[in-house]
Amino acid sequence: MLATGCLLFHLFLSAQKTMPRAVQVPLVAEKWGFPAGTCEFLSYKSVPAMRLLSNKDTTVLKDLRFSNGVIEYDIEPEDDDFTGVFFRRQDSKESEYFYLRVFGGGIPGMMPAVQYAPILHGVNLWNLLPYCQGAASFGRGRWNHIKLVISGEQMLVYINDPIHPTLEIAHLEGVTREGSIGFDGKAVIANLVVTPDKTEGLSPVAGFDPYYSDPRYVRHWSVSQPIPLPKGRELTHDDLPKAGVVWSGIEAERLGLVNLTRMFGNSESRRYIWLKCRLKAPEAQVRQVAFGFTNEVWVFVNGKMAFVDKNMYDELMRKQPRARCSVENASFTLPLQAGDNEILIGVANDFYGWAIIARLDSMEGIEALRE
Repeated sequence: MLATGCLLFHLFLSAQKTMPRAVQVPLVAEKWGFPAGTCEFLSYKSVPAMRLLSNKDTTVLKDLRFSNGVIEYDIEPEDDDFTGVFFRRQDSKESEYFYLRVFGGGIPGMMPAVQYAPILHGVNLWNLLPYCQGAASFGRGRWNHIKLVISGEQMLVYINDPIHPTLEIAHLEGVTREGSIGFDGKAVIANLVVTPDKTEGLSPVAGFDPYYSDPRYVRHWSVSQPIPLPKGRELTHDDLPKAGVVWSGIEAERLGLVNLTRMFGNSESRRYIWLKCRLKAPEAQVRQVAFGFTNEVWVFVNGKMAFVDKNMYDELMRKQPRARCSVENASFTLPLQAGDNEILIGVANDFYGWAIIARLDSMEGIEALRE
């Protein structure tokens, strides 16, 4: 019995040593990196706190590399703009990011109140990920408790509710796997606790893509290199790609998204590319395309213009849902001739992410040909 008891005690001690340990992060200036004048450290409502004074700068935790685990903290926003937390941050170009749109907190059904979006090549991909946002109950003038559980390619976000997640992110879209933690936006942060490797049973494997087996999405494309496009100029038949254009393959990602930002990064000024695909139809027919895009598109089918549209953040030119790339954006008719058909889509961008999604009403009998 004594030997058994000693063994159990030894196993208990071993388990204690291997359990993830919470780190209470000191909110003192020497532990953080920030531009002068953008952050202050104080006692706020009787607790040590960090006040973020800038909407444009990031305050980054020193000496802690984070990959998987729990990040939780209390936050009191101090304006109606955005405030968020970066994790797995390499630099200002590459990071994962979760943030509050403070103006939407507490409004029932306010879809974009909270957002997950990676920073990819310096671009916040919020406008490519409408399914990574949601409504939440939080507000100014009080503490709000936020908890992120991060495991491999998945994340759960809890806001003022320890039981029911506000967001369930099935696939983290960034390219980083570890990095620093940082904050931005005008807000007061307190009670920051990081528990590395505590994942609470959340699988590290990406969740299923619900449209993976849906044959209606056009997934295989060729893409040209970006070309400058002066403001005010539209693409016409004369701009169609000529012989000698160098094409590269690009595949649709989850949910049928053809993510041009992942390949080409940020557009400092307006520029465009051509996307090309070939569809082989058994007979002449007209199909309907549910089409998501950002920001501007010109569609040519067998050399003839079939569709032109814009999805800009300006309210007068904004597609639902709120300028995000979604098959809710638009639809157009696709006239196919019997045999091979060439579809060319000019896509222009100068604002955040750029991408398309193309879903036919039916692909029955139609073959997508690879170049």
